Amino acid sequence: MIKIIITDDQDIIREGMASLLQLREELDVVATARSGQEAFEKAKEYQPDIVLMDIRMPISSGVEGTRLITSSLPNVKVLMLTTFKDNELIIEALQEGASGYLLKDMSADTIVKAIMTVQSGGMVLPPELTAQMLNEWKSEKKLKEMEEQAKPKELLELTERETEVLAELGRGLNNKEIAEKLFITEGTVKNHVSSIINKLAVRDRTQAAIYSVRHGVTIFQEII
Repeated sequence: MIKIIITDDQDIIREGMASLLQLREELDVVATARSGQEAFEKAKEYQPDIVLMDIRMPISSGVEGTRLITSSLPNVKVLMLTTFKDNELIIEALQEGASGYLLKDMSADTIVKAIMTVQSGGMVLPPELTAQMLNEWKSEKKLKEMEEQAKPKELLELTERETEVLAELGRGLNNKEIAEKLFITEGTVKNHVSSIINKLAVRDRTQAAIYSVRHGVTIFQEII
């Protein structure tokens, strides 16, 4: 059974989600919290598998809570609950070690599926949210800024195929989806992802996806 802590400053959302998820036999909601700091304190006490973390909260935000948890409790994973207006905060949370993000009004089935994905070592980057972030990054100002920046030396070490795979990671695609899009096997994608993580010196595929968006790889590959 997967132990969960639900964090949200709004009582109706926090308690409502706790009630829904507690009905699932594969989940055990061991505690709830109202802030990032409280989520951290509860995580230390209950040692959950996953913390569902609202990204915007007063006193201590979800980004701060994520930083505290991932830096001190490496076995506890964090899944962010967001809205369509939280793009910059999403990037920050992922940089702090979050395993992905979901819209907080998604169905219980979707949330449970995401929890199972994260528990099994995967990450959750909903394509519709990733697409929105990319659209915002495609603004003239953002493109100009990226064009003016020197290309990181790590990117020069990637092969053409690895660059293509990195671009798809930035769109939130999983190995199977990347394989289908690039007409290669899942095993080949897995090998490319491992090589990319090594060459970019990032922690995992989530960090590689962030790197892709931050440095314009996903955007420019899409334009090309």
